Amino acid sequence: MPDVIAVESKNVSRCTSLHVEVVGNGPDLVLLHGWGLNSACWQSIIPLLSTHYRLHLVDLPGFGFSHDNYAVSCSLVDITNALVDVVPAKAVWLGWSLGGLCATHFALQYPQRVAALVTVASSPKFMATAKVDDIPAWPGIAEKVLAQFQQQLQENLPQTINRFLAIQGMGSETAKQDIKQLKSLLAARPQPHEQALSNGLKLLESVDLRADLSSLTMPFYRCYGRLDSLVPQTTVAWMDNYLPQSQRIIFKASSHAPFISEPGLFVDKLQTFLNNSL
Repeated sequence: MPDVIAVESKNVSRCTSLHVEVVGNGPDLVLLHGWGLNSACWQSIIPLLSTHYRLHLVDLPGFGFSHDNYAVSCSLVDITNALVDVVPAKAVWLGWSLGGLCATHFALQYPQRVAALVTVASSPKFMATAKVDDIPAWPGIAEKVLAQFQQQLQENLPQTINRFLAIQGMGSETAKQDIKQLKSLLAARPQPHEQALSNGLKLLESVDLRADLSSLTMPFYRCYGRLDSLVPQTTVAWMDNYLPQSQRIIFKASSHAPFISEPGLFVDKLQTFLNNSL
């Protein structure tokens, strides 16, 4: 796995709502991180992407250097409104996990501003639900697991984040290195705000964008890890059937963070998709 590198050339957005670093040259590419982390999570692929794209590395509300702006983390509407003023007029959007939900919501609200949508280890509905009458069961994160995280946040915030990071790497062939890297990247910036963490868990518990996905018209690329316990393969199959016009790839050696487990392959596949779609 490549060493984590520091971003030497950066331009921080002057907007006071969210922190954004702009790195590289080329077509605009907005990257949104997952729950509990910040935009430093992309460090392993920044060198590979920044020679081809102008990267907009966003710290979502309450995370990283956007720590003090946790108040706008309550809903996808609030997050989208905060993003509107700090991103290009049109760009490719790439979101990982919870960031995938945010990117998808932005694409639904502002389709004219999204040249292509890429989600990584993400789902339109993260929480699992049981079958009710004619409504089929949905795979995902058990409700009790999300409830436990909410409770543990109040008792020991750092330990809760570490536990969640461990789940994200579980099953990956490089799990120990992946988790170590994620922890290192997280430590490089301010600790997430507890309220933003709680709000993020509520979004994972409550958001359901399944019915809205059919209105997406831009090129859509879905990236998954074969060993991911947070976004099961059953979810991938449902998406294949529901959105047959979208493309997807399953990274065989990865769990919840394929861009960390398989960075070279991840970037190669992303570039192929974008070169063929834009």
